[in-house]
Amino acid sequence: MIGSATDHMLTVTWSNSTGWGAPAIVPYAPLALDPAATVLHYANECFEGMKAYRSKRTGKIRVFRPDLNAKRLNMSADRIALPSFDNDEFVALLCAFAAVEERWLAWSGNATILDTDENDFLYLRPMMIGTTPRLGLSKPNDAMLLIIACKLPSWHSRPLRLLASSPEEYVRAWPGGFGFAKVGANYGPTLKAQSNASALGYDQVLWLFDADKRLVTEAGGANFFVVWRNEDGRVELVTAPLEPGTVLDGVTRRSVMELVRERMPEISVSERQFSVDDIVTAVDSGRIIEAFACGTAFFIAPVGEIGISGRDVKIPLKVDGKSGEYARTARRWLEEIMYGEIEHAWGVPVN
Repeated sequence: MIGSATDHMLTVTWSNSTGWGAPAIVPYAPLALDPAATVLHYANECFEGMKAYRSKRTGKIRVFRPDLNAKRLNMSADRIALPSFDNDEFVALLCAFAAVEERWLAWSGNATILDTDENDFLYLRPMMIGTTPRLGLSKPNDAMLLIIACKLPSWHSRPLRLLASSPEEYVRAWPGGFGFAKVGANYGPTLKAQSNASALGYDQVLWLFDADKRLVTEAGGANFFVVWRNEDGRVELVTAPLEPGTVLDGVTRRSVMELVRERMPEISVSERQFSVDDIVTAVDSGRIIEAFACGTAFFIAPVGEIGISGRDVKIPLKVDGKSGEYARTARRWLEEIMYGEIEHAWGVPVN
């Protein structure tokens, strides 16, 4: 594991005959699984990525928009024939677990985060797996919901270098598939392309769809945004649309768009298809302003360069050569909510 696992994990089992059992928070330990468990053969597995924070004002532990993660985990579970659960009960379990692991979040004791841990967080990983010991393609009769946590480093302190994929060789998601669900099968098949990109000096793959149109979908496991002046001269924040199911409905993605629409009404916020060729044209014509990836793990990660068809296309980084202004602003807005610097409905105390 990258980072240190915390002391505990939460487990709750389900069976088709009795439903959900009683949840338990137990010491962190390996799982005992039958070698024929369906998760090991048919990928009955889904997960979420979340973070817990400590309020800089009160010292209380809080999570960010957990209701959205609960809904998405339920949707992912349904896509791979795993059981559903009550969203509110899931959030209650998550909060109870985060409260137990409170000691892993820095706190000086006088309502001030330690300077060295100013933006400290605890990464939370809820997941569900099929556990029925059976070889044969059928819906599992048994499952397990787990939550673990770990300390992760802040990833990508420098701007990202992305490598545009070749749709003729690799496609991450396709209409009618499961690119909209947070399932392991969305990520395992991308690791070879990611490894190849890393060997060439890039941080992530910018995933494209359609060999002719070369439409942008996601950056690695994160959503991708471009800010440019569109052909009408208006500043536009654009990202790929959720339809036709090739892009994850990211919580950070949704939050960025909602905040920009609310606080920067002069900017056009668009969910629409665009291609890497559109990016190249915007760069060459001087209309590009910035680009960034966003997600729970990456948070807001500025993009400084994209490898497209053998050309390294430079993306402006106007804030100290490290970020764009819009990415920095969105990051700050979200941090204020996540770390409790302002009162906001998206920041949910765990106790």
